[in-house]
Amino acid sequence: MVRDKYELNNLENPGVSFMTGGFVIAKKDKVETGLITERLAKLGYKGVGMIIPTEVGEFSFRGGVLDLWLERYKKPVRIDLFGNKIESIFLFEPTNGTKIKKLDEVYIVPYRSTPSRAGKWPRETNKDGRNKYERLFLSEVQPGDLVVHIDHGIGRFVGVELLNTPHAKKHVIASDSEAILKIATGRTGRYIPRNDTQVANLVIQYAKGDRLNVPINQIERVSHYVGSPGHRPNLNYLGTGAWERTKQRVQKSIVSIARELLQLYAVRETIKRPSYPTQSDWQQSLAESFPFEETPDQIQAIAEINADFSEDSPMDRILVGDVGFGKTEVALRAAFKVVESGKQVAVLTPTTLLAEQHYHLFKDRLKDFPVRLEFLSRFTTKVGVTKTLEGLKNGEVDMVVGTHRLVSKDVVFKRLGMLVIDEEHRFGVKQKEELKRKRLEVDVLSISATPIPRTLHMTLAKLRNVSVLATPPSNRLSVETHVGPMDWDMIKKALLVELNRGGQAYFVHNRIISLTDVAYRLAELVPELRVGHAHGQMGEKELESVMGDFYEGKIDCLVCTTIIGSGIDMPNVNTIFLDDSQRFGLADMHQLRGRVGRSDRQAFAYLFYPKGYTPVGEVYERLNTIGDCSELGAGFKIASRDLEIRGAGSLLGKEQHGFMNVVGFELYLRLLNQAVEMLKGGKTLRKI
Repeated sequence: MVRDKYELNNLENPGVSFMTGGFVIAKKDKVETGLITERLAKLGYKGVGMIIPTEVGEFSFRGGVLDLWLERYKKPVRIDLFGNKIESIFLFEPTNGTKIKKLDEVYIVPYRSTPSRAGKWPRETNKDGRNKYERLFLSEVQPGDLVVHIDHGIGRFVGVELLNTPHAKKHVIASDSEAILKIATGRTGRYIPRNDTQVANLVIQYAKGDRLNVPINQIERVSHYVGSPGHRPNLNYLGTGAWERTKQRVQKSIVSIARELLQLYAVRETIKRPSYPTQSDWQQSLAESFPFEETPDQIQAIAEINADFSEDSPMDRILVGDVGFGKTEVALRAAFKVVESGKQVAVLTPTTLLAEQHYHLFKDRLKDFPVRLEFLSRFTTKVGVTKTLEGLKNGEVDMVVGTHRLVSKDVVFKRLGMLVIDEEHRFGVKQKEELKRKRLEVDVLSISATPIPRTLHMTLAKLRNVSVLATPPSNRLSVETHVGPMDWDMIKKALLVELNRGGQAYFVHNRIISLTDVAYRLAELVPELRVGHAHGQMGEKELESVMGDFYEGKIDCLVCTTIIGSGIDMPNVNTIFLDDSQRFGLADMHQLRGRVGRSDRQAFAYLFYPKGYTPVGEVYERLNTIGDCSELGAGFKIASRDLEIRGAGSLLGKEQHGFMNVVGFELYLRLLNQAVEMLKGGKTLRKI
């Protein structure tokens, strides 16, 4: 049966969502392999018999295994079937068949345009069709949501109307009507008919109730408005020049930052250094001493860094990953490789606590190797500072971990080879400028705990290399999360459970003035509990002493502010209480919850709000979401846009973060990508 080009086509196979413009395959779906391979061929993919695909756009099927190389992935996808049921989907290494990353589903879009009906169709490039399909099909815009039209600005999506048009064009992009149907009704399985006298239009409402009809063949000029949580932009007025002025201001700033990144990249390309040797016995020993099994993403990131080291130009790579997904281990192995080659490494962190955390972890992992590791921060004694500075200058110190103290003028390295920068966006302007100067000459690995969207990833990949850790360690358990009114009896029971298994707990109370009151109450509640407290305004020695005692297990429960929210890794701490959780953003709650559950023990998070308080509106949504989404890797799911905008802002700067709110995240990324393409091609930026 031949179906209409704009109809969702299940091909009598309800487990798989088929569309003429592409389809989705998911785990546990039931499929007919003959229909799958036939559909792949119609979408422009080339069958290569029973051999493993070696190029993008190829597929093969043999003995219940379907291999397919999609453009969006650097490696081919393998789909294992048992009978007609999909058992597993994963990326694999084509040279040896090794699994790289598990997938829940894959979106298969046309590899090249394959019109199946004759007629006078408008010419459209395959790339445009694919991008349009991908963007719209995956979007979830509902009537009432804010959208952005490139030419007219921010408006409110009303819905879809069929309007009479004498000479309406037809388009061979099945995704258009399916996506429009989805964003208009939230349903699939039906289609919007088209003929020569009617065409579907998006209806967008602007200020003063003015409405704009956007023909479906111009849908690529409309995007979903996404900004930071709590930011509600005003609707634009039609017929004024305000939006155009806003857009040009944003575009000018984007061009400036894109040019800066490209210039930095170009300068680094001219600098040469000897490539580093391949895997040594010591590097192998360090890898084997890792107490956990590496995740596929860790293996991939390490391989990508080693590939950078094999080049004759300095590395500039961003390592992005959710909390507890193993970024530090990847950085450690890279640093060790550089040290073994006779160079020095500086590991730079924004806070003293995080610096101490890295120092202790590095010290423990490198204890069996002849590596001299030092620590430098505001806590370091004068004698210690002098000793470390001399060691860096004469080359006796191989690796140093510290805060922005490392970029001071009196810190001189004999042969600095690599900078590891954790959460670079949290450094001050002066420190960033000094880092910019230093990073021109050495290998740089920047670490970020905030996810970045795939579209930004693709754009940044033209400027800097990006590795993403998106899969959790195999031994991790999800954090059991409770959300509710303050309950001291529940707190007491949870603390006793933690004490009985020899564990520790955090109690986050973000008001310094009453921090000690909470500590005293906990001590009265559980007399055998050893309680300490910590906050950022404590004296250096006092804070160092408290954190040291907690790290060594001399304190059972640490009452603290959000000072522990960034990077602190203590596997023995597996219960966290968050007081006044209604005051926290979703991303903040996720980051704090990520401080526990960093071992193979079951972890617990208790998010309390005051008794008598009823969460409503956005507060209710935040608390409901954090309670529902406690699975591993939730940072890439819950508040994904909040986290992604933070991630983009952390990489591009605060000013750019503001501009993302002005024009919407998706349009911002489009403008950024256009600026990069134009500048790389030496062309003048055109208005869009």
